[in-house]
Amino acid sequence: MLKQRLTSIISWFDTSKYNVDSTETSIYAVDWFRAIPFFGMHLMCFGVIWVGWSWTAVLVAAALYCIRMFCITAFYHRYFSHRTFKTNRFFQLIFALLGSSATQKGPLWWASHHRKHHRYSDKEGDVHSPHIHNLYWSHIGWITSKINHTTDLRLIKDFAKFPELRFLNRFDIIVPVILATVLLFLGIMLEEVAPELGTNGIQMLIWGFFVSTIVLFHATCTINSLSHIFGRKRYQTADESKNNFYLSLLTFGEGWHNNHHRYPGSTRQGFFWWEIDITFYLLKIMSWFRIIHDLRPVPVKVRESKLMYR
Repeated sequence: MLKQRLTSIISWFDTSKYNVDSTETSIYAVDWFRAIPFFGMHLMCFGVIWVGWSWTAVLVAAALYCIRMFCITAFYHRYFSHRTFKTNRFFQLIFALLGSSATQKGPLWWASHHRKHHRYSDKEGDVHSPHIHNLYWSHIGWITSKINHTTDLRLIKDFAKFPELRFLNRFDIIVPVILATVLLFLGIMLEEVAPELGTNGIQMLIWGFFVSTIVLFHATCTINSLSHIFGRKRYQTADESKNNFYLSLLTFGEGWHNNHHRYPGSTRQGFFWWEIDITFYLLKIMSWFRIIHDLRPVPVKVRESKLMYR
């Protein structure tokens, strides 16, 4: 038991130290000890009761939500998981670092699990299907499972060949800790040089890091859970993915989930002009500046086939 606890503590900092036998461990076996930092971040959000709020802290939290949501949806999802556009190695690393600041583990872990989701969507093997499991498990429970802490590099060989991505995936705590530290000292500095802004180090840490990160986390997870329950199914797919306008606004376009499951290879998930897809619009702008290129469209014959409604 002591050895297991020590392994869990070490794996908070070095994910490669966490090993589990998937053939002998139930998918519902939760490592509550290793999940302490995850639930601790939720508890830290209650710090707003003591630190109060300021427009400065709230705006920083909102800005970090938007920046990191874009990096998750554009790069962790549409780039690393589905390769729907191309970029060079430099920008690949930059956006992997920014995505890592969202505290949703490393890009290889994220993408490998998402690829597995598409392989088994709403069937046995889909670790976060609300139809195979339940709403709690599909939304948050699966992340605490012993089996799901590890990265199956066999599913992400194309990006696992980059040592910098393997390093970032292994030590996925580094970037979030740096971000939290920067926010703490930013608040301390602002308290000294601009006291009229009404913020301080702890307030900036609570709002800018903990509140922003946890809201971002749950918004992202609604696509695993709520988008397979609530909404409309435009296409005849083999799963229960749905299109949900409200979730698409919250997640910058990810809510067009049935569209996405119809054709995961498209950079754009809002297939029709009236379907707001903020991530795609921003990616399009980035392509004008040659930061990314070769955005993959949805073929017309795919978009117009298997329609249940327009």
